Amino acid sequence: MAPVPRAVIDAARRLTGEDEIQAMMAESVQRRFCTTDLLTRELDQAGRNGTALPRKALLPLLAGARSVAEADAWRLWRRSGLPPGHWNVPIFDANGNYIATPDFWCDEVAFAWEIDSFRHHADPDGHRATVARNARYAAAGIVVLQTLPSRLRTEPDEVQRELRAAFRAAQSRPRPEILLKRVA
Repeated sequence: MAPVPRAVIDAARRLTGEDEIQAMMAESVQRRFCTTDLLTRELDQAGRNGTALPRKALLPLLAGARSVAEADAWRLWRRSGLPPGHWNVPIFDANGNYIATPDFWCDEVAFAWEIDSFRHHADPDGHRATVARNARYAAAGIVVLQTLPSRLRTEPDEVQRELRAAFRAAQSRPRPEILLKRVA
């Protein structure tokens, strides 16, 4: 028996695929079995042997990414030259009404980036939720870009062009009053 962070890091040190490591670590955090802080602490106590890939895989998770696809998006955004933003933060309108929790949020220009996989959005409930979310974005005046996860690796240059174009579109209009915290 070992605590979850220890078990995750022990397993990660034995794996050789960054995607596998990232998926396992993200799953443990997303399902709230442990936190990124606990994984970091465990990595720091593990010494150096076999920790290079787990350390690399943990970086996007520390920034707020929740999956391998979001980690790919995190890397792509960092290379884009666009300003920093927030991963998986809830956003609200000026009255405190919840809008969404975008995969990525650039608060500077009120721009949302969603990494929308067919698998998680194709069933009737998932599709309904995605359409409702996009309607809330539109009603709030938010520019949103949706990207398929596979394109992050197969068409990274095209995705970066789309990101820059969507960012410019968000920059060109008055920023809507969108908040990262609910108004009390």
